[in-house]
Amino acid sequence: MAIADYLSLGLGALAAGVGGELFVRGSVGIAHWARLSPGIIGATVAAFATSSPELSVATTAALQGKPQIALGDALGSNVVNVALILALTVVIAGLRMPSETTRRDLPVALAGPILTGLLLLDGTLSRFDGLVLLGVFFLWMLRVVVEVRQQRSAAEQILGEPRGGVAVLLSGAGMVLLLVAGRLVVAGARGIALSFGIDAFLIGATLVAIGTSMPELATSVVSKLRGHDEVGLGTILGSNIFNSLWVVGVAATITPIRVPGREVELVLGFGIGALLLLILPNGSGFLARWRGWLLLTLYGGYLAAIVHGRVPHG
Repeated sequence: MAIADYLSLGLGALAAGVGGELFVRGSVGIAHWARLSPGIIGATVAAFATSSPELSVATTAALQGKPQIALGDALGSNVVNVALILALTVVIAGLRMPSETTRRDLPVALAGPILTGLLLLDGTLSRFDGLVLLGVFFLWMLRVVVEVRQQRSAAEQILGEPRGGVAVLLSGAGMVLLLVAGRLVVAGARGIALSFGIDAFLIGATLVAIGTSMPELATSVVSKLRGHDEVGLGTILGSNIFNSLWVVGVAATITPIRVPGREVELVLGFGIGALLLLILPNGSGFLARWRGWLLLTLYGGYLAAIVHGRVPHG
């Protein structure tokens, strides 16, 4: 069984690499064809597609009466997205932060975990709380739609870009491979974790979170290597918004989520801290490599804190 789990991890990583390449090429092609900024495609199409493993895990866990896994996976994935995945991308060669992404997506990505923390002050995310999160998500989507219409009306015709059909085909093929990669990595990570006797919330917040974030990792790294920083950053921030507001909101609406405050405070605190490291101090619109190393250090502290607090000693 252990061999199968490790094989699943390896195949998942391979599928993520190929899928990320195809998906980035297709997403940029769709953006050019539709006369939109690649950042919007990253924050919506790419982010929602790469976050589908989290939605799948959350829905399944909530229907099975174990929404704690859903909450741990969604919040843990947000930490992974910024403090590990974005950090690795920044360490490669730094990262540009387009003004539209900083203005439109970063505040909402930061507001999501803060709102979740406030709603969890009573120890429960009720169905009403879930609807509140979903409502904020739809308000953000409305803003994105308005911006899309403005961009399309102001755009000039772009010549020599990939045909729409080819771009959609590439993006679709890449999306399928990314989803397969997420499922393979999640299956392998869960099997390995369970064999070591690690509990549900810890599995969700660490190994499953890393597994379900494999599509974001592939998309972000390939975007950076291809010179499309806005796609990678948009995907990360859009994925965090999707996880905090949509995924957690859907899970809480299906089954109210009750978890000890200490567990959630740890994950929320590191998630908010990682996002703040993107903002403060940063007036240049560029994330230097040192900031990536700082985020990786933060992620190391997150793993040490959560493992120390949850794994039995002795």
